[in-house]
Amino acid sequence: MKNSFLLPSSEEEAVKLQQALRELVDIRSKLELGKVKNVCGLDVAYHNESDTLIAGAAVLKFPDLELIETKIHIDIAHFPYIPSLFSFRELPPLLDAIKLLETEIDLFVCDGQGIAHPRGFGLASHLGVVLDKPSIGCGKSNLCGEYTLPDAKKGGYSNIILNEKTIGRALRTQDEKNPIFISVGHKCTLEDATMIVDQLTPKYRLPETTRQTDQLVKRSLSELKLRN
Repeated sequence: MKNSFLLPSSEEEAVKLQQALRELVDIRSKLELGKVKNVCGLDVAYHNESDTLIAGAAVLKFPDLELIETKIHIDIAHFPYIPSLFSFRELPPLLDAIKLLETEIDLFVCDGQGIAHPRGFGLASHLGVVLDKPSIGCGKSNLCGEYTLPDAKKGGYSNIILNEKTIGRALRTQDEKNPIFISVGHKCTLEDATMIVDQLTPKYRLPETTRQTDQLVKRSLSELKLRN
């Protein structure tokens, strides 16, 4: 994928890229769940006094969720923080972290959305299209669209609707806990995404992919601050 697809020169160019690249998103291909063996979580932590960031990737065996590999990439932010253009800020360093992995990844789970995005092309979709890999978006809060609260029991869900189309789901991952918000990134269905995320949350509200990567980048950032 050309660098211009990852680092546009302006906000206007970034919007045009999203509008063009969203046509490449595949929301119909079903995952061969029996062949999903290695799942990778991704996250970024930012230094609060500089442009330094740490992108992290944590690989877990699926479905037993054993942590088998982690990698980080230290960088600086090359694109400003602009709501709905988040992927242009985080995707380049995340790709650099992914390149360091020795494990072949079957599925990526992003701490951010896929098609549940104002222009239908969030971080998970951008990543999936660039790598041509299955990906799922999983966020702590709803980015766009309307939904009703799902059943209070684990596994309960309700669809997120935008312009009369289903773009994602609010999924209850633990009894009585707030739901999380999932959407297709690329090369999977919403049913696949729901089933996978439900299995990634045996004990906690957030998927183990997100939890492990969040801990990784926060720990790495703390160590970086101590060295400096």
